[in-house]
Amino acid sequence: MTYTGDERGGAGRDGPWWWERRREAVLDVGLGAVSAAECALEGVQFAREAGLPGAVGVLFGIVVGATLVLRRRWPIAVVLVGIAVTPAAMGFLLSVVALYTLASSDVPRRVTATLASMSMAATFVVMYLRTREGAADEPTLVISLSVFVAVALTVPPVLFGLYIGARRRLMESLQERADSLERELSLLADRAEERAEWARTEERTRIAREMHDVVAHRVSLMVVHAAALQAVAAKDPVKAARNAALVGDMGRQALTELREMLGVLRAEAPKPAAVAVAAPAGGFEDGPSLAELEALVGQSRAAGMVVELDVRAAGAGSTDPAGAGAGPGAGPGYPAEVEQTAYRVVQEALTNCHKHAPGARVVVRLAHRDGEVAMQVENGPCDGKAAEPGLPSGGNGLVGMRERVLGLGGVFVSGPTDDGGFKVSAVLPCASRA
Repeated sequence: MTYTGDERGGAGRDGPWWWERRREAVLDVGLGAVSAAECALEGVQFAREAGLPGAVGVLFGIVVGATLVLRRRWPIAVVLVGIAVTPAAMGFLLSVVALYTLASSDVPRRVTATLASMSMAATFVVMYLRTREGAADEPTLVISLSVFVAVALTVPPVLFGLYIGARRRLMESLQERADSLERELSLLADRAEERAEWARTEERTRIAREMHDVVAHRVSLMVVHAAALQAVAAKDPVKAARNAALVGDMGRQALTELREMLGVLRAEAPKPAAVAVAAPAGGFEDGPSLAELEALVGQSRAAGMVVELDVRAAGAGSTDPAGAGAGPGAGPGYPAEVEQTAYRVVQEALTNCHKHAPGARVVVRLAHRDGEVAMQVENGPCDGKAAEPGLPSGGNGLVGMRERVLGLGGVFVSGPTDDGGFKVSAVLPCASRA
């Protein structure tokens, strides 16, 4: 029988005293009764040879045979009892079962070998002395028979006990490994669930950040154009119509981008096996790029902001539009996540300029360097002439920009300038250029 550590510690134990199971107790009591009966019968012969009353021999045999009940608790003591009564030619079942129990237990092997050798020697001596009288002229036969009986009563139970003990320990080891593996699998499942939840949270955060950038920028421009429309509606109907058309275009663009992001929200949640992806497929590839930077700046100019765009190529000292046929901000094959993050930083910085610095002059700088791209949006102090647009601020713009940049291993710095303006700077690594 094999038992786990919990069972040995008490959980699942249902046997009395030192027995783990009731059936073990029943088995040992049954073996003890059979051994006591055998020794009682053999005790009659022993009492006759020793000149003792037969009742004494029977009582002695019952006591000796009953010690087999203790074989699981004290296997060494039971083996010693069997060796001690060997000269009385009793306890054969006792000796065999005791040797098997000793070999299958956790007793050191040197103790098992010593006691087995003692039992074999005692059996050989007793057998030799008892058979020598009837076959004095056949010494070789007597020795051979004595050796055979000694080996037959000692070696098989010891070998079988060693095998059963090794098998039991192997099964216990396998059970422990199975329990350990089950715990590890449970832990891995918990971690996988945590990673899945983390991925879902990251995706919700990313989409919320995208929605904030899109809505804040578009709505800010719409509010600015609406204010201008209100101011010039009576004086300049043509300009008012143009501003109204711009407001409508921006509203439609904002609705289109919101629908695209809401479509991602309705998509099927990622499977746990694929949660290690930092951003979902298509999340960056379908977003804006640096090639659209000129259009972004143009929208702010159309809203009345004075914006200067300064793009510097790698190694160049002056403004140098990069890439034939591309927008002035287009980089030399940056990864999609880098281009989108750079675009969003500039977009959010321009939105903050609309909110907090109406009428200020703004400079957008973009530098394509070796292994990185740097951007800076700096506005001067407000001129005091432009009316406040009254745009609400949730305080998430700078936080979102910082999270985006740091998430790609970049550097983000923001703060007021000496002349009363505000500056936002970011540097993104581009080691994985195409």
